[in-house]
Amino acid sequence: MKKYFFLLFLVSIGSFGQTNWQKFKNLSGPKKMWVFFHPFKAKKALNVSREANRVSDSIKNSPLLDKDGAGGQVDAFRHAYWMACLRQEIGESAARSLGKAHEKENYQTYKKRKLEDGVIPDKVSSEMDLFNNEIGLSLAIKGNKTSQKGLVYRIINAIKSGKLRVIKKDKKGRFLTCDGALISKEKLKGKWENDKCLVKSNYK
Repeated sequence: MKKYFFLLFLVSIGSFGQTNWQKFKNLSGPKKMWVFFHPFKAKKALNVSREANRVSDSIKNSPLLDKDGAGGQVDAFRHAYWMACLRQEIGESAARSLGKAHEKENYQTYKKRKLEDGVIPDKVSSEMDLFNNEIGLSLAIKGNKTSQKGLVYRIINAIKSGKLRVIKKDKKGRFLTCDGALISKEKLKGKWENDKCLVKSNYK
């Protein structure tokens, strides 16, 4: 069985071409494992992920949401939209497992002290992403090709109605506890667990 999966994996990776093969080699361990177990869905997932990032960047530069890509509404949009698009293309289970692989990658990023979206990942950010992934998955169905514009506005409406989660901040973008107290940078630096607070996506 392992040999069978390995052969599927080689066939799939071989179809990527040299450029994408190089990108595969640069993937984290969790994402490499996802590709290994989903060899024929990997290329679709790559294309969907690229497009989801492009759309999210456009939303960030628009007045539709809060422009906050690190714990704010744009961050929530990116994850929900990514999952909704993935579910349409590769199905719910494969999409969910790729989302989980991404969060495992974020934990590795934290341990290596690398930046994700300008900040080092932490537990609350990961919980936010996983929650918003599930909302995104619930807003699409495999094979039901809702238009890109339709998905975008479906997710924006969900954000504005408070169905997704963001991290609580003040008007200056500083992190707050659930009680509204300012969290100093010193208390956040290098910590996976901290006092950041998840709130509804329309809390402001």
